[in-house]
Amino acid sequence: MATTLITGGTVVSATGRAPADVLVDGEKIVAVLAPGSVLLGSDLTGTVDRVIDATGKYVIPGGIDAHTHMEMPFGGTFASDTFETGTRAAAWGGTTSIVDFVVQYPDQNILEQYGLWQEKAAGECAIDYGFHQILSDVQDSSLTAMDELISEGVTSFKLFTAYKGVFLSDDGQIFRAFQKGAQTGAMMMMHAENGSIIDVLQQQALEAGHTGPEWHALTRPWETEEEATHRVIMISRLTGAPLYVVHVSAKQAVQQIAAARDEGFNVFGETCPQYLYLSLEEQLAARSEEWGELEGAKWVCSTPVRSRHEGHQHAMWQSLRTNDIQMVSTDHCPFCMKDQKEMGRGNFAKIPNGIGSVEHRMDLMYQGVVDGFITLERWVEITSTTPARMFGMYGRKGVIQPGADADIVVYDPNGHTSIGLNETHHMNMDYSAWEGYEIDGHVDVVMSRGQVVVDETGYIGRKGHGRYIKRGLSQYLS
Repeated sequence: MATTLITGGTVVSATGRAPADVLVDGEKIVAVLAPGSVLLGSDLTGTVDRVIDATGKYVIPGGIDAHTHMEMPFGGTFASDTFETGTRAAAWGGTTSIVDFVVQYPDQNILEQYGLWQEKAAGECAIDYGFHQILSDVQDSSLTAMDELISEGVTSFKLFTAYKGVFLSDDGQIFRAFQKGAQTGAMMMMHAENGSIIDVLQQQALEAGHTGPEWHALTRPWETEEEATHRVIMISRLTGAPLYVVHVSAKQAVQQIAAARDEGFNVFGETCPQYLYLSLEEQLAARSEEWGELEGAKWVCSTPVRSRHEGHQHAMWQSLRTNDIQMVSTDHCPFCMKDQKEMGRGNFAKIPNGIGSVEHRMDLMYQGVVDGFITLERWVEITSTTPARMFGMYGRKGVIQPGADADIVVYDPNGHTSIGLNETHHMNMDYSAWEGYEIDGHVDVVMSRGQVVVDETGYIGRKGHGRYIKRGLSQYLS
């Protein structure tokens, strides 16, 4: 098997940093060595097949994006990234594993849907991949299927308190699924918004002639997120099931999660780059010659981007520092403007919900280090180590240590990345939600299980390299 030595860099983990060399043999890390060490009396540089010079750079575990939606059917269309294009873009940005969502709509067979998603991903992914399972129709058969899926390495299940007739489960269905989660130790994931109230607000807005994209956010006020977050926390407490709240965007929802954690409950939360950087004010101001007021549709996602004046973005950064929110995923669900986002012209409720960010998460979060919002170690923790631990992959993923998969990123803090459609953008989209963002850092080299997939020449990976990750239970449960 081929051997690689990464030399001269600073290895950064969730707990610290130190100059070290990293030796890779085949798909695994076999040693983390003092700089310039020798092995069995021989100069390592004379015994390896490839030497990567990381002088002046950080050597970190590959990013893990635990919330993506490749090829997701939604709103009469499909997410524009396939498993091939989406995972290739992820690799460009230093992400070496994703956990995608198997979609089950009402009356669909859960196990058949899981098989369909396996077929979609197999032989297509450039990096490793796992699955969560969406439950939209909780019946006795659903609970039985949960056991079978856990044995297949699908150990997390997502339910919704929104999207009536599509994904929404009532409280009784959520309660039954959580009871099963408590019995098995599976992580129960929740999209927490009060969908019934949102439906009324949307209808009232449309009747009043409010059709622009900004009304997507204005009809999903923070109170609907806080209420639903509190409700599912109560169900978690009542059943004893671990709870993971996805895409938290409101500071009041964070307060609910923090209060539950302070009492010792297994309640966790993620946020996303859009809730750290983007705002309702920017969406309100968005106009272009090509798209007019529809320009704001580029930033339509659920939960929505929120008002900067209300302090939500500041609260999200603070929650990452205090560990009230444990990690950052993307909720990558890309749609093009042409033929997709423009479906909502004249009716904001028909805009497909989603933003494409899988390529930019590592860079955007590193900019948070540069700007003083988080530490270098916290950057690694929230983008790689915690996702690995949260979703049963740690030891194999999320760490640079002997025996771990050689998923490694060499990151240059003295480099620069300009984000934009014609700059660093490889997602299958006709726009970038991050157009014009400048990052004080650069992904130089990306290894996936010992194979270099990105280097100074660009992307050199291949579809089909990625393998399915059979996950265990969360390693955060107490």
